[in-house]
Amino acid sequence: MSAETQTRSRASRAAILSSVLVCPAGLWAQSPMDSSLRINATDLAVLEARETRKDLACTVTPVKPELGFDLRFHTGFDVAVPLAELTGGENQLTILFRVSSDVHKDQPHYFVQHIHVPSIEDDAKGDANLHGAVDVGEGSYHIDWLMRDRAERICAFNWDSEASLPVKDKQMELTLAPGSIEPTAKEQFTEEPPVERPQNPAPLNIKVLVNFSPQLYDAAAMRPSDTMALVTMLRRVSRQPQFGKFSLVAFNIQEQRVVYRQANADKIDFPALGDAVRGIKLGTVDVKQLAKKHGEMEFLADLIKREMAGADHPDALIFAGPKLMLDDSVPDDQLRPFATDVDFPVFYVNYNLYPMDMPWKDSMSHAVKLFRGTEYTITRPRDLWFAVTEIVSRIVKSKHGRNSTSVSSQ
Repeated sequence: MSAETQTRSRASRAAILSSVLVCPAGLWAQSPMDSSLRINATDLAVLEARETRKDLACTVTPVKPELGFDLRFHTGFDVAVPLAELTGGENQLTILFRVSSDVHKDQPHYFVQHIHVPSIEDDAKGDANLHGAVDVGEGSYHIDWLMRDRAERICAFNWDSEASLPVKDKQMELTLAPGSIEPTAKEQFTEEPPVERPQNPAPLNIKVLVNFSPQLYDAAAMRPSDTMALVTMLRRVSRQPQFGKFSLVAFNIQEQRVVYRQANADKIDFPALGDAVRGIKLGTVDVKQLAKKHGEMEFLADLIKREMAGADHPDALIFAGPKLMLDDSVPDDQLRPFATDVDFPVFYVNYNLYPMDMPWKDSMSHAVKLFRGTEYTITRPRDLWFAVTEIVSRIVKSKHGRNSTSVSSQ
């Protein structure tokens, strides 16, 4: 092998290693330390000293708490370690950090990450980029952080962090109480806790049609950020004590198929929904579908007509999903016959992270307008909270109005 080829080979391996050690959120998720485990005295002394150390060279960048669509603050850190620090045989990096809330200073939470480092060439260039995350409620926090390798070299850092809502958003009900500290969830589709629902008046029946598709239409896969707002909306709806029956239709417009259906159930089965969503294979379309010039539009039209004409009679219908920028909208004459019989409110929760890039109405907007529906554009977490709050209020008010009209007519 020539010297030039060897150099290119080493550079290639270094570049690959650098990308392998990049740690996006959730790849090497930190775990809360079991209360039965004891921190070794050296690590505890480093945390207690609260001094910056660079025995093992690294640069720690705190991540400012940011409210996610799951209505909890996400914070953490990014770490850059020069690959030159890790050359030689296999190694292991251990990251240990504790998070203390100002309101519970005597109850710190400890988290640990273990990162395997493969053999690295002596002339490797660049950095290994690592990441860690934790969820918190509103409040002020202090983080003590360290990283060590097998040679017991230490990098240590500490910082303060504050999570707060703007004054105009203080009425929002977050999913973590002030001062709370929890590991970032690895799974979005966990079982929802039971909800106590009054039986008088009778709980309302809600139908939801959700398009589980990526924000970027031509994306090769669904990302957690594509599903987070949709799952959060479904959880908000499912937790409303006034709602007691749920019909859910999850579909993917690219595949032109319904991926999950649940009819007239007492609760939404999130684990089953998650299994179905994980089965979506973007970019895989049946040959018969490709032969249809307006396949996606026809699928959407058939889906809307079928669900609107169903035997069940919901108290409200909610469409949700990202922008549906199809080549054609569903023709008015196909939907208008169904619109005349709709006597319940219709809503469209439009999840659009890039409103400046797509400011115009989409195909679903056009369809919902025929049903005299109300549209909400969701760009930030606050948009989702206020939209769902208003939707619930309108549904309850609509049901009360229909009941009052029925009693008066009798």
